Amino acid sequence: MLVFALGIVFERLLVELQGAPLPLAGLYYLTSLAGPLVGYLIGRYSDRTGNRLNLFRLCALAGFVGWATMALASEVWVRFVMGAVMLAFSSATFSQLFAAIHDEQSANPAEKNDSVVAIIRMANTAGWIIGPVIRAWVAATYGLRPMIWLTAICFLAQILALGCLRDRGQVRVDGAEPRAAASAATLREMLPLLAFTGLFVLVYAGEAIKYGFLLIYMEEQLGIDPTLRGAVIGIQPLIELIIMPFSVVLGRRIGILWLMCIGAALGLGANLCFALWGDAVGMFVGQILMGGVWGFFMVLGIIIAQRLLPSAVATASAIFMSASALSMALGGVAGGLGVAAFGLPNVFFIPALCSLAAVIGLAAMARLYDFR
Repeated sequence: MLVFALGIVFERLLVELQGAPLPLAGLYYLTSLAGPLVGYLIGRYSDRTGNRLNLFRLCALAGFVGWATMALASEVWVRFVMGAVMLAFSSATFSQLFAAIHDEQSANPAEKNDSVVAIIRMANTAGWIIGPVIRAWVAATYGLRPMIWLTAICFLAQILALGCLRDRGQVRVDGAEPRAAASAATLREMLPLLAFTGLFVLVYAGEAIKYGFLLIYMEEQLGIDPTLRGAVIGIQPLIELIIMPFSVVLGRRIGILWLMCIGAALGLGANLCFALWGDAVGMFVGQILMGGVWGFFMVLGIIIAQRLLPSAVATASAIFMSASALSMALGGVAGGLGVAAFGLPNVFFIPALCSLAAVIGLAAMARLYDFR
């Protein structure tokens, strides 16, 4: 899971090694918008063939090729092309992994299967804690290009970790070729999933605004000490890790969608803390609440997505996983326009309103679907 955290150094690579202007470097993140389309197409193919793990291997290989090419390239446009093409394919690795896990759990039903998803999501969060530390050390000790090579190697290591595992979804009958695992889902069948993903986008959009402006707000207006600012940012993933093991148990008791509704309400409270509570304590409380948001959403979101489209779990996983790219784009635009119009800290009212809309939408879905 380190690959996602290690890769976010790219903007610095463009600026420091190639002298690209900061606005141009910032545009790199628009290349991630190709990921949702590619992920959806790969998901549809995966559901038709049941070929999860081989697609995972190919997508991870694409990630290795993309990052290795960017480490070697001397032209800015090459890195933009790699970001839009090869890394779009690499973004589908996670959705294929969860589709393969779903196939295995369907073949071997057990009461604690959802806990497996929680463990993997915890590993993802741990990667976001460990990754920045490794990234900073390698970049400071060896330079930025070796840092990019490390990201490429991590993508390749994912393939080695699978070994010779085969898919449950590839079923051979009398020596014949693998038959299709599922038919392609129709738009009507996907509507509940698309609605849920849209609500998740609203909640997640606040992350782009927060990471874009919270540190600036704490430094320039609140005058918070740098060490304390780091502690404020770092407490969120710690709270996530503490909450994640209990989210599945809570979801079974009160309903998964109702728990997601509570998570969105925590996001509303967090952004109101950022907007209205102008001191270090308020920032800590807001980040603790945000840890609760992602402690619920990161574990249970993929489970709900697959249950909303059980006939095409790879498609469901890909659509849900694409929400992060869409959210960052939406949050970036909303934050940029919002801070220009309303300033700091009033810009945090925008994600608060988004979270409120998500609370209402998730409550409506919870009345329709009783997932436990």
